[in-house]
Amino acid sequence: MLLNITELMGTRLAALDGEIGRIQDAYFDGALWVIRYLIADTGSWLSGRRVLLTPHSFGRLDQFEKILHLKLSRKRIEESPPVSPHQTVSRHDEIDHYRHYGWPAYWNGDSLWGADSHPSVPPQPAYRTDQHLGRRRRTDEGLKSAKAITGHSVQTIDGVAGRVSGFLVDDRSWAMREIVVEAPSDRASGKILISTTKVAGIQSEKSNVFVNLAMADIQRIGVIGRTPTA
Repeated sequence: MLLNITELMGTRLAALDGEIGRIQDAYFDGALWVIRYLIADTGSWLSGRRVLLTPHSFGRLDQFEKILHLKLSRKRIEESPPVSPHQTVSRHDEIDHYRHYGWPAYWNGDSLWGADSHPSVPPQPAYRTDQHLGRRRRTDEGLKSAKAITGHSVQTIDGVAGRVSGFLVDDRSWAMREIVVEAPSDRASGKILISTTKVAGIQSEKSNVFVNLAMADIQRIGVIGRTPTA
């Protein structure tokens, strides 16, 4: 099932023994277009800390009650390594977290999640997390904030398609399949879906997302459509 990650913001997070807070943001891999972490706002419980939650820890999502159940205890989360609230999450931060939880490291393999296409957790950890940064190094784009990218202008080869208003994410693999684009008011109102495979790059300093499409392609997609087959 596809979920709009933007609409998950504010969803309550329930550990095995009680709630811990709400979803504040999502960090995604700018090269492979997959959600690596949800960021939890824990209120006064762990004030001043960013809490990273990888899809390895996700359980059932109750969309009616707006609760994401976690396969972790509050104590386990509380004891997780701290991450600075003012710096980008580094690979060394990730290694500390993966070692703490015993998760298989996604950077030690060729698939989306290491040796698998989904963030499954084996009975015993299958990958060491203390290897030298893994075989597959992240590109310079690194991890991106979904909240920060929301509102970016979507630049086609010959025009502006609109602004990013959300991201459609596969709730099993947590791969980001499509960008939801709000069409400008001077054209037909509504949303356009553009495949992440068409994204050429993200220019954060100028709030732009570049796509390998022309405005004629966008017009063929139409409101709430899908990208044409290349």
